[in-house]
Amino acid sequence: RLSQNRHPRLDSTPRIIYNPLVERCRWSPTDVGEGLPTFFCLRRSHRSNVKQVLEPSIAVELVPLGLELVELRIGGSKNRSVLDVRIDRSDLQKVTVGDCERASRAIEAKLDTMPGVIDNRYVLEVSSPGMERPLRTIADWRRFTGRRANVKSTRLAALGGRAEVEIVGVTEGTDEQVVVRDLRGNEHSMALADVDEARLAFHWQQ
Repeated sequence: RLSQNRHPRLDSTPRIIYNPLVERCRWSPTDVGEGLPTFFCLRRSHRSNVKQVLEPSIAVELVPLGLELVELRIGGSKNRSVLDVRIDRSDLQKVTVGDCERASRAIEAKLDTMPGVIDNRYVLEVSSPGMERPLRTIADWRRFTGRRANVKSTRLAALGGRAEVEIVGVTEGTDEQVVVRDLRGNEHSMALADVDEARLAFHWQQ
């Protein structure tokens, strides 16, 4: 038996970029998908094991705000790292500019208490997950039932180990399995631990 939960409507809104150092806002069009409000903050950090240390710390700070960490990306240059924080709302509503602002402030406050990790110049970006968001939890798979996703898994060995599939749902019970359907109509079941990587698929409409 499958448990299904359709995803909420995703829409397209402008992107806001906020730089607290100069205290001014600049609007720019978002490339695709839902609104991606972003907050830039310059500080100092080094990049050694930054993600491993920061990911659980940031996740904990977001919980009291009714938010959750979807993804943390570390990029930038040697002299200035970029911390790209993607968040979502626990109530499954659309992420707002206010949500990103509250998350940014909470993350900044946490980073200020971690001088051993953050001691180089860096840029902090906080935004909604975007259209090609990662699928990491069983709740994610349930939420986006009916959507298409790019999945990498050994359980898709017959398809080369990676394929675009339709999310059919999640089986109920103690041994929950993700069920997907490939382009040929064949269904595949896999445990969450069998999924090496999964992201929602997005295609431009002609």
